[in-house]
Amino acid sequence: MASRGRPRPGSLQVLAAVLLLAAASGAAAGSPDRPAPGPPLFLPLTRSYPNASQLAGSLRRGLGGGAHPNARMRLHDDLLTNGYYTTRLYIGTPPQEFALIVDSGSTVTYVPCASCEQCGNHQDPRFQPDLSSTYSPVKCNVDCTCDNDKNQCTYERQYAEMSSSSGVLGEDIVSFGRESELKPQRAVFGCENSETGDLFSQHADGIMGLGRGQLSIMDQLVDKGVISDSFSLCYGGMDVGGGAMVLGGMPSPSDMVFSRSDPVRSPYYNIELKEIHVGGKALRVDPRVFDSKHGTVLDSGTTYAYLPEQAFVAFKDAVTSKVHSLKKIRGPDPNYKDICFAGAGRNVSQLHEVFPAVDMVFGNGQKLSITPENYLFRHSKVDGAYCLGVFQNGKDPTTLLGGIIVRNTLVTYDRHNEKIGFWKTNCSELWERLHIGGGPSPAPSSDTGSQADMSPAPAPSGLPEFDVGLITVDMSINVTYPNLKPHLHELAELIAKELEIDSRQVRVMNVTSQGNSTLIRWGIFPAGPDNAMSNTTAMGIIYRLTQHHVQLPENLGSYQLLEWNVQPLTRRSWFQEHVVSILLGILLAILFTLSAFLVVLVWRKKFSGQPAYRPVDSVTPEQELQPL
Repeated sequence: MASRGRPRPGSLQVLAAVLLLAAASGAAAGSPDRPAPGPPLFLPLTRSYPNASQLAGSLRRGLGGGAHPNARMRLHDDLLTNGYYTTRLYIGTPPQEFALIVDSGSTVTYVPCASCEQCGNHQDPRFQPDLSSTYSPVKCNVDCTCDNDKNQCTYERQYAEMSSSSGVLGEDIVSFGRESELKPQRAVFGCENSETGDLFSQHADGIMGLGRGQLSIMDQLVDKGVISDSFSLCYGGMDVGGGAMVLGGMPSPSDMVFSRSDPVRSPYYNIELKEIHVGGKALRVDPRVFDSKHGTVLDSGTTYAYLPEQAFVAFKDAVTSKVHSLKKIRGPDPNYKDICFAGAGRNVSQLHEVFPAVDMVFGNGQKLSITPENYLFRHSKVDGAYCLGVFQNGKDPTTLLGGIIVRNTLVTYDRHNEKIGFWKTNCSELWERLHIGGGPSPAPSSDTGSQADMSPAPAPSGLPEFDVGLITVDMSINVTYPNLKPHLHELAELIAKELEIDSRQVRVMNVTSQGNSTLIRWGIFPAGPDNAMSNTTAMGIIYRLTQHHVQLPENLGSYQLLEWNVQPLTRRSWFQEHVVSILLGILLAILFTLSAFLVVLVWRKKFSGQPAYRPVDSVTPEQELQPL
């Protein structure tokens, strides 16, 4: 299984060596009949240990007669932030949606079962076999490990990171997206009854296994003849995340470089690495240092790269000697002795002006040139600082190249021709650069009606340089409006908590009932009326939303992000900024004037009715007495 977080391996076990505690071959019983060849599809990755007969079978597989069309899907999340990439897979009839870690080293695809008593709180509701009309358990047979009642096949997987998964095997319809050219297929998968370690605490629902083995989704589809024996993936670059993957064959770019990959030598996807050049000079190491028992292992699920001690020391010294202008600083995590450099600036596209280029030379003489973003990660505590994403693999002689090495690189795992290809590109523009129409397909929805035409919003690839005054987000939640209405305030607080902002910044702008679902437009405002969100803050909020970091309670079901929009902060004139003060001043002036007028009026009235004062001895006119 792919290593997640920041594992620092000390042996080949870091390859997430899956222990086949249960016979993986149990999937053979209950596998559907093999129909005529059909189309392929795009998704994310993991690894495993096939036996000799399985390997021989895979070697006999061809690309099939005729070309198979491809199906494309998005990768979500980020390798360094989350420790993994996920894709959306749909199981059952009607389909139930799951976010699965794509792992080129695992051989089982599994999701939490509704009956699981020891499963964590993940992104989506658990799989409910009773709600699927096409689900069937894999019956107990001589080729699998059975449950205590001898009724159903089971599986169990333990990983080097001390996490584990166990449960029963079932078979159901698996679909890969509304625009996938590969029609839904019956496949065997694991229904979890227990999780431990990282599998219990992770946000993703489960694992999609793409390694070599009978339970692998790749092997099942290839054995059915519906896709070619190949898959490709493309990880986004630094600070971008996401990407795309293809299951099945696809045209290779003319300048793609290849290395041989020997499936007999190792159950892992390996390449023949002979030399590493830093700044145009080869490292002074014996080429055999990269040629251990398993060769150089390429594991897209492992975060960083790990070299044998001799090669690591040479690589570290070569890079350090090229960056005299930078200051060496401590890493962000005191538990690790990271090698970090400050003063390189925030612009990733200009890192090549400071850090040296690195070339990887394969056994056939072809060379893959990688940029600094393929061996550096951003320092999380010091702005403009970066750390080496290449580490020593303890005392283990294995060379392990993780996902950081292939960021912004299209990697094709051509299993049929026993080779792996590399093509440097911008993965956010992959289809345009390959001159393939359309982008990754939107996910299918289990709802019908108006929501069927809704497509999920893409992750942000960059925002214009302006201060952000408002982010609007259209979200479809698969709960009716009467049931959702009492929870709107609770939902706003939950979104604010997941986005790490104040709850007063999240407001409901519009609510529309759409049958069995509810469409909500949220407004996300800056912290204060005179404040603005920076581009970085806005990008972070949008990224969390598009990557489904917001996790809804089970009673609110799942959601789909349909559209997001960013509006600049409106700059007000002096009059607009002080209009309230001006109005208050005018009001006070009016009140003061009225008060003064009233005082004068009362004073005059009070004194106008009294006779004028006359001295006592003054002469007064004689007045005639009135008759009684």
